Amino acid sequence: MIKGCKICGIKDSNTLNYIINHPYPPKFIGFICNYPKSSRYIEIDSLKKLLNVKKNKSEFVAVLVKPNNEILEEIKHLPFDYYQLYDCTPEAIINIKRKYQKKIITALTIKDKSDVLMYKSFVNVTDVYLFDSKGYEKSQSFNHNLIQNIKLNKELMLAGNIKFDDNLKNYEKIANYIDLSGGLETSGLKDKSKIDFFLNNLNKLKNET
Repeated sequence: MIKGCKICGIKDSNTLNYIINHPYPPKFIGFICNYPKSSRYIEIDSLKKLLNVKKNKSEFVAVLVKPNNEILEEIKHLPFDYYQLYDCTPEAIINIKRKYQKKIITALTIKDKSDVLMYKSFVNVTDVYLFDSKGYEKSQSFNHNLIQNIKLNKELMLAGNIKFDDNLKNYEKIANYIDLSGGLETSGLKDKSKIDFFLNNLNKLKNET
């Protein structure tokens, strides 16, 4: 059952304020903290200014790819509720979780069944699983059937080239949360009309179930 969504890759205050104050705001809002290859990456000084805002009903997520100590120290006082971690070992995640006292979204990039089965290594260290494509900064898809029948003891978030106007009922039996970034953009920038359509559509679905 879909409980909510994450909107990822926010880098400007105009878009952030729109999302936070939407009648149906996302459960999670993600910020790309240490991956300059992404057009959605935001430098630390800009990030500090951007996050000086009232979160209202949303929770903030630091998206981190194999973070080093420097970036972890730089963001430790920022108002993040979750760290979303790519390319980290279970041991590294345990250390980050203990030191910084954050909830963890473990991001697994999926191409085939063997990638899916990696989730078993993170059972004791993650709060939410994110199943994503191998695209990282690119909007790519993966076969969602690969994860349809796995049984998790944690909540599942689904990403990978999901569009703002997709039929969300297609994901009901797979995911607890839907994660969009590129699917809410026009010419590489977040599009408020697409965000509004998606959030309203998701709210309708939640009210039906």
